[in-house]
Amino acid sequence: MTQDEMKIAAAQAALEYVESGMVVGIGTGSTANHFIDLLAPMKNQIDGTVASSEASAARLEGHGIRVMDLNNSGQLSIYVDGADESDKHLNLIKGGGGALTREKIVAGASDKFICIADETKLVDVMGKFPLPVEVIPMARSYIAREIVKMGGRPELRQGFTTDNGNIILDVHGLEIMEPVKMEDDFNKLAGVVTVGIFARRPADVLILGTPEGAKVIT
Repeated sequence: MTQDEMKIAAAQAALEYVESGMVVGIGTGSTANHFIDLLAPMKNQIDGTVASSEASAARLEGHGIRVMDLNNSGQLSIYVDGADESDKHLNLIKGGGGALTREKIVAGASDKFICIADETKLVDVMGKFPLPVEVIPMARSYIAREIVKMGGRPELRQGFTTDNGNIILDVHGLEIMEPVKMEDDFNKLAGVVTVGIFARRPADVLILGTPEGAKVIT
């Protein structure tokens, strides 16, 4: 089974959490895209969706699925999104696609966060995947110096601007032993919009695509 087929298996399993009349929060990236495509036949059963990026909104609308503004949707029942890494406690690293701020907002506004990924994303200690940090452009050099003090190697994501008009620093060389503490440490830095550690609001359900099919961890 290819990595892509494992992602599809995880996305398919997440459909079981979708109920009639729901407004569904939807993330960004390759696995979330599979979920969007699989959701299309159910579009008349749900009330609508809230997308975490312009790209996901465009894909949803391409399927004729209603996209709503989070400010008008109220609290969401579920949020379905992928991850770049997850530990066994369902803490995540997200933001490889650059939508980490909106992803964190939609996750925070949802009762249940369902993370879908292929089995390669489950790790013992997060940090091998470079940690994305969304930064206000003016603060780039200051934040980079602070990251070096924290033991990381920041790299500007070249030619990339977030949907919010900011830049991303990808941080290499971290071993994230205490995800909540590290999330808090980044959040204290003036100019950081969001760090891609999802530990204060981890996933509630992790669905991993494996060669044997979808495996659910709660």
